[in-house]
Order: sequence, then C-alpha cells, then structure tokens
Amino acid sequence: MDSNILAIYNTLLAHHGDLKWWPAKSPYEVIVGAVLTQNTAWGNVEKAISNFADNLSPNFVLDASTEELEIIIRPAGFYKQKALYLKAVTMWYARYNFDVQTVQEKPLDKIRRELLAVKGIGKETADSILLYAFGYATFVVDAYTMRLCERFPIDIEKKYDVVKAYFESNLERDAEIYNHYHALIVINGKEYCRKTKPLCDKCPLGEKCAKDISLK
Repeated sequence: MDSNILAIYNTLLAHHGDLKWWPAKSPYEVIVGAVLTQNTAWGNVEKAISNFADNLSPNFVLDASTEELEIIIRPAGFYKQKALYLKAVTMWYARYNFDVQTVQEKPLDKIRRELLAVKGIGKETADSILLYAFGYATFVVDAYTMRLCERFPIDIEKKYDVVKAYFESNLERDAEIYNHYHALIVINGKEYCRKTKPLCDKCPLGEKCAKDISLK
C-alpha cells in the first residue's frame, strides 16, 4: 500500500471538507451531466441543464427530436455529437426501466462494459456515471488526477487504467471515499494545482508535493 495516496486524501479533505459532489437533483441528471461535461467547463454544463427547465427526464430526451436536444444543450459545446450521445445512453438506461436499483443489482463489470459500448461513452464518462449516478465503487480518473500524479509525483505510468487501478489498490474499496477523493482532486486542481500558473505556495499539498513550479 502506498501511504501517499491516503495522506493526500486526508490532507485535501481537511482543507476542502465534504464537497457534496456530484451536484445533481437525480441520478439521471448525473448521467446527462457526465455526457455534457466532455470537453467543456462545468459552467457551460449548468447552462445547458438549466435549459431543460422541468423537462430533464429520460422520456423527454427519448421523445425529443435530435434538433430539439441540440438547441437545449448548445451551451455545452459539441452539441450535435452530445445530442446523439444523450439519446444513446438514455436508450441504454431504458433497458433497466430507468430504475437505479435495477441497475445496482447487476455486477459493476457488466454495467461498465455495457456503458463503454454506448456511443460517446468513454472510460471517464462511464466511471463518472457508475460512481455518481449508481454508487458503484469505481475510481474516476480525469485530467486533474493525471496532473496530480505528474506533479506530486506518483511514479506510475500515466494511463487511465493504470492510474485507476493504482488508486483503487491503495484505498479501501468504498464508493463514498472514491466520490470524495475525486471531488477533492478536482477542486484542488481548479483552485491551486492549475494547468498554468499553479499556486503551489498556497496549495494544501505544497509541503508534500515535489513539483513546486509556481515559485520558479
């Protein structure tokens, strides 16, 4: 076990607290948000979701024309592709009668394979849906996670499956911990461990992190 992984988690949790992530009113809204957030900022996703008003439901998405969906989700960018992706993932969800518990009764590996076979659903999106919509214990890896691994540094190959397996093997297999940890990495990446001009001197990991690049 790598004690650094738990130390990072405890440090970030002490600094940022429980972030109550993922911000959504329903599991289906999580699914929609996970698709819409591809290649865009979360603020744009919020605008797109607000455009649904009270119509954010699986039945509405299936019944709406692709053109209607494109207009609604336009703020999230890549709206033509994402409209098709939303249709596809909602058709997958229909196989389970849009019921969270029915999905949860199936093994994680089965549901993950099914999601990865859906048009537009890659590994990060699939794991986000599995963790945040359905409560499966699967670790989400994104650009912020990769950045943390590069800068801390964590000496592993920077590939999705390798990083995911590394975190899962060094943490208790618990959806709540994975939820908190991913959220903490994201918020810390946005506030301190930025892609450019990182604030290493203010970062809660500053004293532990070996990649102090803001002060050079």
